[in-house]
Amino acid sequence: MFYYLSEFGDTIPLLNVFRYITFRTGGALLTSALIVFLFGPAIIRSLRGRQKKGQPIRADGPATHFKKAGTPTMGGLMILCGIFGSTLLWADLSSVYIWCVLMVTAAFGGIGFYDDYLKVTKSSDKGFSGRMRLLLEFIVAAFACFMIMTWGDQTSTITNTDMSSALTFPFFKNLFLELGWFFIVFGAFVVVASGNAVNLTDGLDGLAIVPVMIAAASFGAIAYLAGNKVFADYLQIHFVLGTGELAIICGAVIGAGLGFLWFNAPPAAIFMGDTGSLAMGGMLGTIAVATKHEIVLMIIGGLFVMEALSVIIQVGSFKLTGKRVFKMAPIHHHFEQLGWTESQVVIRFWIISIMFALLGLATLKLR
Repeated sequence: MFYYLSEFGDTIPLLNVFRYITFRTGGALLTSALIVFLFGPAIIRSLRGRQKKGQPIRADGPATHFKKAGTPTMGGLMILCGIFGSTLLWADLSSVYIWCVLMVTAAFGGIGFYDDYLKVTKSSDKGFSGRMRLLLEFIVAAFACFMIMTWGDQTSTITNTDMSSALTFPFFKNLFLELGWFFIVFGAFVVVASGNAVNLTDGLDGLAIVPVMIAAASFGAIAYLAGNKVFADYLQIHFVLGTGELAIICGAVIGAGLGFLWFNAPPAAIFMGDTGSLAMGGMLGTIAVATKHEIVLMIIGGLFVMEALSVIIQVGSFKLTGKRVFKMAPIHHHFEQLGWTESQVVIRFWIISIMFALLGLATLKLR
């Protein structure tokens, strides 16, 4: 909305500031944080009053978690309110990329909300069918990837070829793999995997939201650089016209995340729930697909990959051999079982997330 004020820049020069993505990203960050700070307490009170018993605690989880019983969930609603309110105010709403990311974020948030609702109403840590959930996620993600592939402008200035259905590789400026229509399947897999990896990470107070903000900051920079022809040519990354606007959403995520962390800091007044974690992961995956940095997402989101792999390894090992590799999965619970305190796990995992993000950003220059 504010972006369109720049159209009056010839009359009122001060309004030209709304043309700049960096200015609007900062505005989105502050606005989303303000929204969460202002409306967060009311949302928490409402959820606490409606949920009574709060989020169910895993019966086989660490004993220290049972003291969290009664804490309300669905705190992702606070984050989504901040992101959507801020993005609609500061972004260029004519961008197909903005609407693709918002669509996936809203749909994944809705799926997560329904899952949280079932858990709360049934007083169980089991939501609705995992297969049905994955199917719904894949349909939404596939449609978003179809939109990105067919409506986005992704002609490479490096190779002068259409990159809309191609997979690019970090560290190589001219290496890419043309996937054709299979790109929709691949892109949907990236989005769904990202959503569920973040969802698996959300198990301790503050554990997921800070790495999400770190990844959002990283992809905000990537989106801005990939959407700026001068910077893209200098770094020898593929220029994708219009993706710079995605930095607005990334800024909104950081602001909303800061606001949520205020209430989620130990002892948490509210949990993010699948409503937030699934939405945030899907959002990051969609931005990675739009900016042609799907593989870089695996590096920047290395913590999320580590959490997801720990579950896959644990389940696979137990089914094949009857033995468990970790004391408990996801892996953050493994370290709790080893004697690490919750704060030690969370802060150390934040440090790991920062290191992965720096490594991922290094791929922009090392080509």
